[in-house]
Amino acid sequence: MKGRVVVLGDCRGREAAALIVDGRLEDLLIDPGEAAGFAPGAILRGVLDRPMKGQGGAFVKLPGGAKGFLRETKGHAPGKPVIVQVSGFAEAGKALPVTTRLLFKSRLCIVTPAAPGLNISRRIREAEDRARLEALSAAAMAGSGFGLILRSAAASAQDEEITIDIAATRALAEAVVADVTGGPELLVDAATPHEEAARDWADPAPDEVAEGEGAFARHGIEEMIDALLSPVVPLPGGGHMAIEPTRALVAVDVNTGADTSPAASLKANIAAARDLARQLRLRGLGGQVTVDFAPMPKRDRATLDQQLRAAFKGEAAETSLAGWTPLGNFELQRKRDRLPLAAILKEGAE
Repeated sequence: MKGRVVVLGDCRGREAAALIVDGRLEDLLIDPGEAAGFAPGAILRGVLDRPMKGQGGAFVKLPGGAKGFLRETKGHAPGKPVIVQVSGFAEAGKALPVTTRLLFKSRLCIVTPAAPGLNISRRIREAEDRARLEALSAAAMAGSGFGLILRSAAASAQDEEITIDIAATRALAEAVVADVTGGPELLVDAATPHEEAARDWADPAPDEVAEGEGAFARHGIEEMIDALLSPVVPLPGGGHMAIEPTRALVAVDVNTGADTSPAASLKANIAAARDLARQLRLRGLGGQVTVDFAPMPKRDRATLDQQLRAAFKGEAAETSLAGWTPLGNFELQRKRDRLPLAAILKEGAE
């Protein structure tokens, strides 16, 4: 099936959203549940704790006895309130990563209190569109010291719709930033899967939005999720890669399968490189990732480098492609912006 389909439903009792492009699952959002604590995007008022010498930051007391870890402590005194945003998930027993660089996201814009300036998405290339949006941005943000980013979806929106969206997002940002009195408190909750899908999958506009009871079953998403719970990912040509998270890292092993032709290794490695970013995203895996590609000549590494850069380009989760190790593995670091899919579904089943 060709085109983009956004499916809003539930997965095993949890609110969920799925993005299907040309019949393939491209993204999956599932409510992580209460065990996750505060999800990335949540904005809280905390109280700065003592600095941690040697770690370059300080702990932050959050609502409900939770703890965050803040690296940007300049200008903030211990014992004083500080407005922070959760920037990722933490491993069990560790403090949540938080930041003072707040982002207030809507479907059309992002307001950035700590980063002044007006910016237009690079995906909007038409000079006429950019000039129109720059004028709208300047008028809507007049008198504010906050920054603004207009998202790509703004290119197809009406002027009035953009102005209203910016005004609402700016008003929320101003109210939250000014709310510095009091103890730890949740000020803005993280978006739900349905809210996040409506906000972040709006451009390009989906060909279909399916929702309601049974929406996931009608589009075969349950079967796609079952496939993600298996460590083995079949690759075109008969090869496969195994993706297995451990406590220290995510291990990826690429195999050619029954193909013994001279080009088998390169074909399997290219197929794995092209699908790796999607697999990590859908499985909710991050941290250090070590890939053991099928044996191949060193001269072919440049080809794989190109494929990996293309696959990870535009990924929402910050990713650093570290490169090849002396033993011939490839290493990368991916921000933990989601809980592992297997952990979410396991908790939901209990």
